[in-house]
Amino acid sequence: MTADLLTTRDYEARTGEIARAQPKPKQSKTQETTTMLLHEELSRARIRDFHTEAEAQRPWRRARAARRWTRLARWAANHAKRHLIQD
Repeated sequence: MTADLLTTRDYEARTGEIARAQPKPKQSKTQETTTMLLHEELSRARIRDFHTEAEAQRPWRRARAARRWTRLARWAANHAKRHLIQD
């Protein structure tokens, strides 16, 4: 038993039917887009909260940095006095 190869054009020529695949209707991506935009908006809100929190902590950080630099300057001055006397 042998099988003859039959192309789409041959089938259409013999039967007179058009055997075309029907295109599928486009699916709506609104749900996916809405979900993506929701996640994006939530991440932006989180970033805004982080910035607001950091802004509130900024004076505290500056005061701590000033105390640290004062302590370091005091140590450096004492260190310089010690080494100046020893020479």
